[in-house]
Amino acid sequence: MVKGKRLRKSSDKPTLGDVAKAAGVSTATVSRALNQPHQVKETLRARIEDEINRLGYVRDGAARALASNKKRMIGAIIPTIDNAIFASGINALERRLYEEGYTLMLAVSNYDPKHELKQVRDIMEQGVDGLLLVGNDHAPETYSILKQHNQIFANLWALDRTSPHPCVGFDNFTAAQQVTEYLLDQGHTRFGLISGITKGNDRATARLEGAKESLKKAGIFLQPQDVVECRYDIWEGRNACRHLLGKPERERPTALICGNDVLAFGCLTECDKLGISVPTQVSITGFDDLPLCEHLSPSLTTIRVPSRMMGERAADFILDQIAGRESATHIEVPTQLVVRESTSVPITK
Repeated sequence: MVKGKRLRKSSDKPTLGDVAKAAGVSTATVSRALNQPHQVKETLRARIEDEINRLGYVRDGAARALASNKKRMIGAIIPTIDNAIFASGINALERRLYEEGYTLMLAVSNYDPKHELKQVRDIMEQGVDGLLLVGNDHAPETYSILKQHNQIFANLWALDRTSPHPCVGFDNFTAAQQVTEYLLDQGHTRFGLISGITKGNDRATARLEGAKESLKKAGIFLQPQDVVECRYDIWEGRNACRHLLGKPERERPTALICGNDVLAFGCLTECDKLGISVPTQVSITGFDDLPLCEHLSPSLTTIRVPSRMMGERAADFILDQIAGRESATHIEVPTQLVVRESTSVPITK
């Protein structure tokens, strides 16, 4: 028999001491590398991480939580994973939290307030240090349970300076006004609006109302048939576009304002199928500035939402709250109108 290191029983779990011995450091150094990585040299931290991976060491979360009253875990509930704008923001959020030794727990509510409430309860039962939600419009019970348990949290993707709750986001109403006023300045007078479903979505509501308000100030009052609410889906955008443009050319809209880029993608696709030239016969705008926007033909005029910045600032806010550091409770992430090829002056009045 070849002599070697004693094999551990299959039921044995590698300990902090095992990692320290393998890496040739003290247990205190390993603990510091795990909990305060910025205090350990990069080369030493890498050696410790290599041994952690080799041994398959996993920290006992329950024990750490009892010892420190923390689990180093942040929960986040988003309405959908179908929208790339959330994926980008969540990725930036996770990376920032990871740098500080936190794990992200993610759930998807599908725009259902009751489902979201259950998810809030379930995630809080895991003992998360902080919780992030999307939008300011949540069930009263959700806010109640957060307050009752003194849960650190913040709302994302919507800025409401009058809200008593902390938020990291932007003014959807004002951003929608900006793109609408740009089209008005181009000379458009006939509009169609394609909005996301507003029920349970305060961001979609704010964008729709912002566009309507700007049109109203310009003396343009839309009829019910000029506004379509639908899911954020390319096919839904195509159907809405076909509905709004199904009139003689001198009666149909010369500008379509879409609640997000996905709906605008659907409009561009449908116009191409119908033989309607963009922007010669109809201008189309989106909202978000997904990476595909600048590569389309025509490229899409839209509102740029810096989703990565959103994720990073959300992480910084929640980490500041956990650490007891003072920080603003209403943090604005700036948006920007990006004018591209899908808009122009109308050829018909």
